[in-house]
Order: sequence, then structure tokens, then C-alpha cells
Amino acid sequence: MRAFLAGAVTVLLLAIATAATVHAADEPLKVCLDEDLPPLSAHHRGKPDSGFDVALAQAIAERLGRPLKIQWFESKLDEDSSPSLEANALLSDGRCSLVGGYALTEDSLAVPGVKTAKLPDFDGATRDDRRRRIPVGALIPSKPYIYSPMTIVLGPKAKDRKITGIGDLSGLRIAIESGTLGDAILMTFDKGKLVDDITHLVPGRSDLLGELEHGELDATLLDLRRFDAYRASHPDTRITASGYDYPIGANRGYVALDSDRVLLEAVNKALSDLQATGTIAQFGQAAGLTYLAPREPFVLGNVWLKILNR
Repeated sequence: MRAFLAGAVTVLLLAIATAATVHAADEPLKVCLDEDLPPLSAHHRGKPDSGFDVALAQAIAERLGRPLKIQWFESKLDEDSSPSLEANALLSDGRCSLVGGYALTEDSLAVPGVKTAKLPDFDGATRDDRRRRIPVGALIPSKPYIYSPMTIVLGPKAKDRKITGIGDLSGLRIAIESGTLGDAILMTFDKGKLVDDITHLVPGRSDLLGELEHGELDATLLDLRRFDAYRASHPDTRITASGYDYPIGANRGYVALDSDRVLLEAVNKALSDLQATGTIAQFGQAAGLTYLAPREPFVLGNVWLKILNR
């Protein structure tokens, strides 16, 4: 009798496990992506969704045998926004299981100093969603899948300037957005050597690359991804790449809640397979993205300290 009962229990447990597996396979892989971060991800009314992260998420969902569901959100450029808290709120509220295109730094992965956070504006959000505060958890990163450096780009009047380092910007009319990482790098370079050459613009209100295009200013330091997006939408641009990338950059990857480690292990396996076959680089090329493979350290340390110590 005991043997019979033990066998019956085993069969029952196997049936439950099989049912759970089938149920999980039917559930969509929910990935949160920024709606306005081309060529990584873009979601605009009247246009098909596009971008490197869209193609990558689809490939990972296929490898996991699950349909893909993208939760689009909007991340505003202002002093009050916190990308890490916004991502945490989206995950903690169950809007998605993964946030893609996430900059992997120690600061962005630190345990939150607050217990709750507001959701960013997201596709399908209600008025109540915009008011709610979400209890947040701990974040864990996936393997990185792309390296994002900052690069110097030049306006038409400075296109022949040879740039091998930040110091070569001396004497040029430099544009930078206030409060950004690029601002900190330029303002602190060589004890403020470039301060008198810098014109500050307001993020989200000024047209940084447009200023360079029209020749009002000569150079800027910004995310290479952003320059790729500008070139794609302005094929006749006179702005040129200097060929110099600032040596401190961040990898991008997925981030999930600490409770989703099993999912993240499966995602890491898929990323390794896609990286080994060159598929991820192909996605970058197809999206018009200058693809650079991840590099160590996979999680960037205190970036502000690194800048100040250079």
C-alpha cells in the first residue's frame, strides 16, 4: 500500500510539474522597453515597432519557447527622474519580468534607498497608475549584450580637427547638456581647462545636435547610440564622428527582480548562444547601431569617482 501511495504521489507531482511547465510556456515573456531610444528601441504611433532591443527580445522569447509581449514606457529627461527606480517600479508592479537596454553600473543596481517608487508613464497607464507608488525590490543584471561608449562628434567647421582625447577640444565651441555625464566629464577635465569653451544646453528642451548641424557650436560628447539615431534620421548630416570614444563606458543588458533568478539564468543562456553565433551583432547592424561587444568590467563601478580621478 505504501509503495502504491508513493508511486501515486510521484505521478501526481510529475503531472503538476508538467502542467506548470506548459502553463509557463504559454505565458508571454514580458519585456519593458523605452519607447524613444532609437536605434535600440522605438514605439511611435502609426509606425511599426523597431530597434535592436526589439529584435533581441523576440529572439530570446523564441529560444525560451514563449510569445513576446513588450511593455512600452517613457523615461523623461529631467532632474527628478531616476531610471533605476522607474525600472524597479515596472518590474515590482508586474508590468514586465525584464527591462531591456539597461545600463549596468553599480549605482543603477544598488539596493534602493527608498521603499516605494512611482511608475514612469507607460503604454496603457491610467490616471490612478500615475499616482500610485510601488513597493520596490532588489535588482539583478543579466549578462551584458552591448557596450555603450560616449563619443565626441564634430560640427562642420571642426570636421578636420584630429581628436585623440578630451584635451583636443580646447579652443572649440563645445556644446553639452547640463547635468549629464558628459557635462561632468568636460567640466572637470584637467581642473576645469575647458570651462570657458563650454556652452550649456537644457536637456529635453534644446536641440544639441541641431546646434552642431547649423554650425553654431563645434563639438559635443554624447552616447554613441544617440549619434547613430541622428545619422539614421538625417542621412545628409554634416556632423561627423571624431573616431574618439571616451574610455569610461557602460555595458547594457537586462535587469530583473532578485526573485526572477531562474528566468535570468535562461535568458543568460540564450544571450550566450546568440552572441556565439554573431546574431546579436547582426541585430545591431540591421538596426543601424554601431555595435560594440560587451567589455570588462561588466558592471561599471562608481563612474563619478572614475571621472574625477582621471
